Amino acid sequence: MISQFEGQVAIVTGAGSGLGQAIATKLYSEGAQVALLDLNAAALETTMKQLGAGSTAFPIDLTNEVQVENTVNQIGERYGQIDILVNSAGVTGATNIKSHEVDTTNLRFVFEVNFMASFFTARAVLPWMLKQKYGRILHIASVAGKEGNAGMLAYSASKAAVIGMTKVQGKEYAEAGITINALAPAVIQTPMVEAMPEAQVKYMTDKIPMKRCGTLDEVAHMAAFIVSPGTGFTTGFTFDMTGGRATY
Repeated sequence: MISQFEGQVAIVTGAGSGLGQAIATKLYSEGAQVALLDLNAAALETTMKQLGAGSTAFPIDLTNEVQVENTVNQIGERYGQIDILVNSAGVTGATNIKSHEVDTTNLRFVFEVNFMASFFTARAVLPWMLKQKYGRILHIASVAGKEGNAGMLAYSASKAAVIGMTKVQGKEYAEAGITINALAPAVIQTPMVEAMPEAQVKYMTDKIPMKRCGTLDEVAHMAAFIVSPGTGFTTGFTFDMTGGRATY
């Protein structure tokens, strides 16, 4: 039986832990060769060892556009193709604070990681996908980008920007064989969430009708569906993954 990603090359950012690691593992298990990108070199090494041959680690500062462009081109030249990009790298920044308490430096940092890095990677992979007339890009957004989470201005606004970018890119490349979608989870049990204030996590979880966090396996399953060859007639769309919180 041929796995659905056999012969494909995927780039996954934030692959050292959390959502990125789970998605990279899922794609690899279904046949993809996976390029793992993250700032944390030690974590990347661990992920690569867990996956084995067919995965490659690229420690990188995703907010550095020159590094991103060079790394993506290095991956493309090594494999001769880039079929999938999943942008999972992200930070929450300072949370449980009101807008008048937001620090400008922190706000800019969150936008650099959550929005600009996703823009840089997408911009770098698109020429490769255009050349082969095929591609799947998935930006990990958040329900906070749809609804706004009180106490999380930087995070909510940056994820709203990701959703806006997804809508634009989906339209721009709709005739090129390239789909570009977003995934908007509610709170998922990850190290990033575990590091947040308990009050902020409770605020988010209380909004979920299922009254629980999502799991990494659930996110990985949905991500694999979105970037699969068979999901070819949906683009510019933000998929829901909120346990019933967002029903629109």
